Amino acid sequence: METVPAYARDLKLNFSTLTQQPELTPQQVWGTIVASAVASRNAELTQAVLTQAAGHLFPQVLEAAKGAAAIMGMNNVYYRFLHLTSNPNYRNMPARLRMNIIRSHGVDAADFELWCAAVSAINGCAACVDSHEKVLREKGMSEEAVLAGIRLAAAVHALATVFDAERVGVAPVSA
Repeated sequence: METVPAYARDLKLNFSTLTQQPELTPQQVWGTIVASAVASRNAELTQAVLTQAAGHLFPQVLEAAKGAAAIMGMNNVYYRFLHLTSNPNYRNMPARLRMNIIRSHGVDAADFELWCAAVSAINGCAACVDSHEKVLREKGMSEEAVLAGIRLAAAVHALATVFDAERVGVAPVSA
């Protein structure tokens, strides 16, 4: 995060503060950061996050967070299509997509659901956000904790946007 430009100072400060949210465990925080970075698709940010997260997460947890981003990358497209199309017939057809990681991730179920909700928010899938938020509440997670995870996703995604913009660069304007 040392390479965050001055115009994005708020994002850097938010990220630093959001990693200390008392509503979330360290595993929930760093898993959300990992899943959000992977979902945000910026190589520089993802590499920095994976390096930093390795000091906070067991390898199995790190893999589960990456798995949440991967499976939701597929599911968000599929379920967003079902939500956006006016043809109700698609909703009655089987998905025929493998989603075994949702049951075999090997971490606390609420943590995995939080990571899925964060990725779904980044990917803009209302159906998945709604579904994962409901499961989180059923599992006893407070609204404050859910929102804490989404704040992290928002900050990570915004940082990815900044890194993308900086990679492209802007030529100085001649006077």
